[in-house]
Amino acid sequence: MSQTIELAKSLISKASVTPDDNGCQTIMIDRLKKIGFTIKQLKFDDVDNFWAIHGNSGPLFAFAGHTDVVPAGDTNAWNTEPFEPTIKDGFLYGRGAADMKGGLASMVTATEQYIKKNPNHNGIIAFLITSDEEGVAINGTTKVMDYLKENNQKIDYCLLGEPSSSSVLGDVIKNGRRGSLNGVLKVKGKQGHIAYPQLAENPNHIITPALNDLCNQKWDSGNDYFPATSFQISNIHSGQRVTNIIPGEIEVMFNFRYSTETTKEELQQTVNNILDSHNLNYEITWSHSGYPFLTPQGKLVSACVDAIHATKGIQPELSTSGGTSDGRFIAQEGTQVVELGPINATIHQINECVLAEDLDDLSEIYYQVLTNILV
Repeated sequence: MSQTIELAKSLISKASVTPDDNGCQTIMIDRLKKIGFTIKQLKFDDVDNFWAIHGNSGPLFAFAGHTDVVPAGDTNAWNTEPFEPTIKDGFLYGRGAADMKGGLASMVTATEQYIKKNPNHNGIIAFLITSDEEGVAINGTTKVMDYLKENNQKIDYCLLGEPSSSSVLGDVIKNGRRGSLNGVLKVKGKQGHIAYPQLAENPNHIITPALNDLCNQKWDSGNDYFPATSFQISNIHSGQRVTNIIPGEIEVMFNFRYSTETTKEELQQTVNNILDSHNLNYEITWSHSGYPFLTPQGKLVSACVDAIHATKGIQPELSTSGGTSDGRFIAQEGTQVVELGPINATIHQINECVLAEDLDDLSEIYYQVLTNILV
């Protein structure tokens, strides 16, 4: 069994449910120390992070990722034990196999091979690893980026091992992500008896025209890299689950996944304008999960495209689809950021798995990316 598969199994065997790293980073750190990396462990509250570098000068290329995983869910529904990595019919099963312990293992073994062949390589190779990506993401990558900024360390190129592939390994590279803006809207009416609506004001009724306008609003048209901004209602709640009371308030939770064609401030203002046009008594609480980012065609994208073509013989698609990732924190400093990793078909699911041979191929792709970048 290859070193990449063995390392992936070692990481999967650690039940590192977010934000508990549970010793995964120690495994990685020990491997990186053996090949000359300088390690800085950075613990913020209950979150483990580390920053590792090899090399002294030149452009800085960083592998980034997370050791935490989502809960396994109903373990009785798994065909294998979620934290006992098992290879069956060519697939490696276990929580985190695809998201993203397989990617982490491939990063480490690729780097080991590269440094073995290029001990005096150009540039700096780094690792930025956290255990706070699947959770609230406030004491992980964003805090490490603050540390780097305070210490005048700038990442030029960053590859996250997130599971970006769709049907076959390497068919999709994420070269950007949409921004994410959340809102909780409360509209007040007047509670009353359902049989006397003239004595009450039903917030479920008065909000309906405004929601219709919000759902049909064209926020932007997107661009060559991003689809049009999407407004989606995730939850509506009002009343006390009885049939004879008009509620006094309705709460609507919604989300924007937005492109680089607009800003969170513009979205907020348009929402307020629509609500004001309906003379509603409302309040909104906003929370912002991440700015959109884009890495256009350039050195990093080309390095990844060429590496995939050399290893797999395919031409990858560039995509900005999907949810948020820690790339949103790294890209804010002007870093070129891409996500390139295993097939994402089973991530966060029961029986999460990845083709074992894909992890060996991914290690080779990462090796080729290093070769292409550090020239």
